Amino acid sequence: MSNVLMHMCCAPCANRPIAVLREEGLQVAGFWFNPNIHPYTEYQARKRTLEEYAKEISMKLIIGGSYDLRSFITHVADNIDGRCGYCYRVRLEETAKYAAQNGYDSFTTSLLISPYQNFDAICAIGKAMGEQYGVQFLDRDFRPLFQEGQTFAREHGFYMQKYCGCIFSEEDRYMGAKRRKKAKQQGENP
Repeated sequence: MSNVLMHMCCAPCANRPIAVLREEGLQVAGFWFNPNIHPYTEYQARKRTLEEYAKEISMKLIIGGSYDLRSFITHVADNIDGRCGYCYRVRLEETAKYAAQNGYDSFTTSLLISPYQNFDAICAIGKAMGEQYGVQFLDRDFRPLFQEGQTFAREHGFYMQKYCGCIFSEEDRYMGAKRRKKAKQQGENP
């Protein structure tokens, strides 16, 4: 049986990719490494939900790194609009490195389920990290499973986040809502 290490951003995004890969006969282990998530309470809520789900489905879960907001902010401060590229790279690099050092056949990420993420950029970075560390990047388009995964998460009482994770995505969420409200009040299309 082939073993794959899956970087996981959260249980709501990871549940369907885990199920699909297991149905294909792959042995899936989870890898939590998300230094971008802010605030700390959000980081803890997502991690705790994933830990509980991993126990429920008897899946090995590796906790990589620690809460490291300062490093993330330092690396994206000069290019906030380009932060996602750095965020994908740092998380996939850490996953690829761990996979190579610990005998995994391949690695992937639950980020590939989100219609809100840049699928092509994630795949390109994943392939580059795979080449760099000598482990295959398993690129799968899990996006058609997004709604099913969200429904599963709600039915199972998972903590459901409202933004990608970083402080800037939280800002985008609130500012976008504020712009839509203002446009609606002015009779415009948001």
